[in-house]
Amino acid sequence: MSVDPATLSEEEFKEQLQNGKMVESEEDMTEGYKKALKQILLVSADTELMSAPAYYEQSLNAPSLDARASCVSVIQDELGHGHIAYRLLEDIGEDREELIFEREPHEFRNTYGFDQHIDNFAELVCAHGLFDRAGITLLGDIHENTSYAPWKRALTKVSKEEQFHLRHGETWMRRLANKNESTREKVQEAVDWMFPIALEWFGLPDDKKQHDDQLEYRIKGLSNDELRQDWMDRTVPFLDEIGLEFPAHYDEDADEYVIDYEFPVAFDEENKEWRFDEPVSWDDVIDRWRARGPANEKYVNLIQSGKVDVMP
Repeated sequence: MSVDPATLSEEEFKEQLQNGKMVESEEDMTEGYKKALKQILLVSADTELMSAPAYYEQSLNAPSLDARASCVSVIQDELGHGHIAYRLLEDIGEDREELIFEREPHEFRNTYGFDQHIDNFAELVCAHGLFDRAGITLLGDIHENTSYAPWKRALTKVSKEEQFHLRHGETWMRRLANKNESTREKVQEAVDWMFPIALEWFGLPDDKKQHDDQLEYRIKGLSNDELRQDWMDRTVPFLDEIGLEFPAHYDEDADEYVIDYEFPVAFDEENKEWRFDEPVSWDDVIDRWRARGPANEKYVNLIQSGKVDVMP
């Protein structure tokens, strides 16, 4: 027999979710659950959507017809993934048209990596290899653990397509790293600024968070630090294999990967350079995220300029 969530306290509802209860619709949610779900869905939707314009220009500069076709397929997939998340938001009371076309650029909540200009093909494939790995890490956890059944079902398709993006990125990273010194240098330069951005991708360290409704409502299953470690578990061995440098190492005593600088540090977004000798607070990082990055307006305008009014 189902129980009306309106009769439960948030703590009672969280306990039911931790015991395996699944949520099928808005009617099954408490207000706290709906708020937490909207927050994570919006970040996911905006991130998927804004990856498309970030990837677009350099996809046209791919070195072969096959590579270009694969890059364009990635963009098509990302737009579809964004559509899925916006549709799920629509199911719980949000206006999809308003979210996509009526917000100002600074109001988008995509992860900070897609506020940066992608300046060459090496950066594009590194974004596929590093940023899409971060996306897989986050969405793979949600797919496995989430209490929101419609999202769990939708992510079956998304997860398979994201694996293609990752394989494409890693394949080309390996090719370029092994081709010649010039292309290897471009891949290394991309990793230099993308690796720390990907570490930030997973949010505040666990000891900086006062509460985590997304965990308590079982919208996701792993904490920020667990997700960050999962990403490093898979990314660091790959980068090591193809002979690239990165600011992390394996600590045998801790049995985990450890970041080689005082995390977080300042970022020079104009030159895409990290100031590893300049630690900052997480409040500084959040302020940088909220201010958005140098490509934010360009990418949002590219998306919003594509709106077509269809006459009845």
